[in-house]
Amino acid sequence: MPVQNLSIPTPDGPADAFAAFPDDAGRQRHPGVLMYPDGFGIRPVVREMARELAGHGYYVLVPNLFYRHGPAPVIGLPGHITDKDRPALLAQLMPLIEAHTTERVLRDADAYLTFLTARPEAGPGPVAVTGYCIGGLLAVQTAAAHPGRVAAVAGFHSPVGAGGPGDLRRLLAGLTARVHLGHAESDITPEALGELGRALDAAGLAHTSEIYPGTVHGFTMSDTDAFDPAGLQRHWDRLLPLLAGTLAGG
Repeated sequence: MPVQNLSIPTPDGPADAFAAFPDDAGRQRHPGVLMYPDGFGIRPVVREMARELAGHGYYVLVPNLFYRHGPAPVIGLPGHITDKDRPALLAQLMPLIEAHTTERVLRDADAYLTFLTARPEAGPGPVAVTGYCIGGLLAVQTAAAHPGRVAAVAGFHSPVGAGGPGDLRRLLAGLTARVHLGHAESDITPEALGELGRALDAAGLAHTSEIYPGTVHGFTMSDTDAFDPAGLQRHWDRLLPLLAGTLAGG
């Protein structure tokens, strides 16, 4: 799959990004997918996942979440992120995550979607948004802020619902997209899963929300100790039908 490095204009300056898309994108437009990476950001495993998704007929745009702090990778990363590496890396990332306020998220989301739907290789919309870890939360925030533009949203090992019932109600307000949430077994209790499902039902949303058995946080990322091949495959088994059922031409 072709991959192109890009710069997205935003109110706070240019955001570096990349896109993956089918070989025939010069002759045919493909449905757009905005993919938010996990907190470790753009790196080879994320590029490979974007290429995999593009191979199913999508134009996939992946922005650097923390472009305000520099181009990706914003922090130095080992080739393989071990459980021993994680605390030190998270200590570097947490100030960036904490500075990424809801106001920043929504400004960026508008810029990303405007850029995505204007690409000559991508269809004008509607689009889907997917994300991993913190990116899953950003995906839901983006979809809720743009109900007319986002038809589907998916989050994997993301903290959706972690802020409690009040935060969850605010997060889901305005959301109209079809939803899939794939949770790590270590991230959510069955009781919290039930509470999240009731909130999704109360919001009137078509959704699936499930725990992926035997997984820990970060299970989709093959460059970490958290990686679970069965969990990654289950993620594709849920994500691809979601997109095919909501985006024309995928």
